Amino acid sequence: MRRVCTLFFTWTLLVTAVWAQVQEKSASGSATKAPEPTATLIADADYRIGPQDVLRIDVWKEPDISRTIPVRPDGKISVPLLNDVQASGLTAMQLAASLRDGLSKYLNNPQVTVTVTEINSRRVYLTGEVNRPGALPLLPNMTVLQALSSAGGFTQFAKLKSIYIMRTENGKQVKHPFNYKEVVKGNLAEQNILLQPGDVIVIP
Repeated sequence: MRRVCTLFFTWTLLVTAVWAQVQEKSASGSATKAPEPTATLIADADYRIGPQDVLRIDVWKEPDISRTIPVRPDGKISVPLLNDVQASGLTAMQLAASLRDGLSKYLNNPQVTVTVTEINSRRVYLTGEVNRPGALPLLPNMTVLQALSSAGGFTQFAKLKSIYIMRTENGKQVKHPFNYKEVVKGNLAEQNILLQPGDVIVIP
């Protein structure tokens, strides 16, 4: 009888210890679980929509009108009930107000939200002796050096002292020099200019 009691007591302690470890691991996993990712807006409140940008239009309780839609090359979008609506040149809030005013003729107090989900109208271009030439999305306050860092490096033939930026100013092509070797040394900081939409960085 004493042996049976001893075995039962030992088994009870073992089960209790295992259960405690399971609970501890469960609590630890819950405490360290990463939060669910949340979507972030690509454009700030002052960003003005351009052709080929992608917009998310949400009209509360109107799923047939809510949609994700690109801005056409002519700067307009097509919206049910309103047909063509000018989007290019407006901020997201201004476009939302325009849609709200238009939809008010058909809906009672429509609640409209516009989000810029993709910025495709603001681009700069890399051409010449880089490993990844092509278009780059223009981020806020992007400099020449930052754009070059996305080019995948230079080829062995690149003339790093003779890089230049082609920019259209007042209808004319203007050439801005950029001496990569000096800029990375901390010299000629004035050449590391802020880029503008349509700039072309040439690496000869």
